Amino acid sequence: MVMIAPSLLSADFGNLKEEIARCEAAGADLFHVDVMDGHYVGNITIGPVVVKGIRKYANVPLDVHLMITNPERYAAAFCEAGADYLVAHVEAPGDTGGALRIAREMGVKTGIAINPETAAKSAMALASLVDLVLVMSVHPGFAGQKFIPDVLEKIAPLREAMRPDAVIEIDGGLNPETAERAREAGVDIIVAGSAIFKADDMAGMIETLRG
Repeated sequence: MVMIAPSLLSADFGNLKEEIARCEAAGADLFHVDVMDGHYVGNITIGPVVVKGIRKYANVPLDVHLMITNPERYAAAFCEAGADYLVAHVEAPGDTGGALRIAREMGVKTGIAINPETAAKSAMALASLVDLVLVMSVHPGFAGQKFIPDVLEKIAPLREAMRPDAVIEIDGGLNPETAERAREAGVDIIVAGSAIFKADDMAGMIETLRG
């Protein structure tokens, strides 16, 4: 069964405890936490202190997505804050492999993310080592972009390169229509922000996305 990860960047941060509880009651399987530094991407979001706060109230795993330069400098801090998965971009300046090694040493599952323009073959070596591969279906950094369908062609070759127990996640522009296409392509986790948090029936939307 496909898992659903609400993207907390779309939540009401003034009522984050309540938003977390609302998502869990609606059937969320894990939370997707977007970390942006204003360098690797043109937006700034949250740091380890906020992740620690989320961890305090969340009862499902935290998938912490680092859209930052030099992820190796901050990997330990986000793991200590409560990440269950630490995901870094293969394209990011710095030592992505080093960040993943730190996470593994701290008992945290690891993942790599690839941008829409990045070929699957560019991630094959790391894909065989990690627990999760995140395929970005929009350009990272800002919400509200349209789904890029061509990225679905990466799913099959990535699956072949990954360990049997590893999972593929997709993030960006997911709604009932695009989620169906993603499920058909073989993803394991669907990340959605606006579609979930703006829904009149959050539980119904999560089940629709799940298929």
